[in-house]
Amino acid sequence: MSTILITGANKGLGFETARRLLALGHTVYVGARDRERGEDAAHRLSARFIPLDVTDEASVAAAAAWVEQQKAGLDVLINNAAIAGERVAPTDTTAEHLQRVYETNVFGVVRVTHAMLPFLRASKSPIIVNVSGGLGSLAVATNPDPIESKIATLAYTSSKAALNMLTVQYAKALPEMRVNAVDPGHTPTDINDHRGTQTVEQGTEAIVRLATIGRDGPTGTFQNASGLANW
Repeated sequence: MSTILITGANKGLGFETARRLLALGHTVYVGARDRERGEDAAHRLSARFIPLDVTDEASVAAAAAWVEQQKAGLDVLINNAAIAGERVAPTDTTAEHLQRVYETNVFGVVRVTHAMLPFLRASKSPIIVNVSGGLGSLAVATNPDPIESKIATLAYTSSKAALNMLTVQYAKALPEMRVNAVDPGHTPTDINDHRGTQTVEQGTEAIVRLATIGRDGPTGTFQNASGLANW
């Protein structure tokens, strides 16, 4: 069984992913920036809560120190925390709009991954799962058929495209690890004001699958519930 850290795990996809992985017998650390909500989620899940604001260097450093104190190591990191940002038309979007979203969706992933790498490197089967989305796919954005291609926004979409590239580069730099990105699909969460065509459980299919692969599993891929997805 693995020891797993999930960022942004107090609700939505993160919470459901934690529930399913706990049911499989894994140890799960529920990361959340809001202590009250995080502790409540961990209590409901019978998991361990870890205060973690991915936008704050001191918070991430404290989380890494906490993981070290547990003496259980870390086998799987699921970078799930994300924000949608303001709904602003591309022509009205400023650099500040992008900075706010990138601070969580891109820089936060790098910040947490960098801090947790020492523990992952010590694992016998280290895994990183980055929760991306169809909105970050260039193939989807340039195809007029998918619903994702109809959404015109700069910050969130480009942040997920950047996350996909981070996944590819981490996979190349860390061949001893399994590093993959996931498209949960059109799932009702805070990101889309709880609009979606599938359940949260369905949205976690690829996350759970890639969080539990073996050392011979895929790496450097972008996947959804059906398998490989187009970048």
